[in-house]
Amino acid sequence: MMNNIRELICIGCPMGCAMQIELEDDKVVKVTGNLCKRGETYGEKECTNPTRIITSSVEIEGGEFKTVPVKTERDIPKEKIYQCIQLLKGIKVKAPVNIGDIIIENVGDTGVNIIATRNVEAV
Repeated sequence: MMNNIRELICIGCPMGCAMQIELEDDKVVKVTGNLCKRGETYGEKECTNPTRIITSSVEIEGGEFKTVPVKTERDIPKEKIYQCIQLLKGIKVKAPVNIGDIIIENVGDTGVNIIATRNVEAV
């Protein structure tokens, strides 16, 4: 059995609690320093299965803007970030685009779609 302590600043709420997460053989056994339940949940997830939301932009053809901002519908595994960013390179969509339109379906086999976050009218 190997114990390990990780220190994190919680991003679950505006408090920004300094937390200590005690791990035993890669399993969370204790979370301290959090002032709310969200901190405990965040600490456990960050130490065992870290995920992130990806935001970026892609080119748009025939639109009122040259690019449209995009993001993952929900968080994806941290180790898939680079692959997802690579898949966005060179993507071009045609205007019009609406908020929520799927730009890439099931990006990087994550089960998560990349969606538009802005309306862009055609010109």
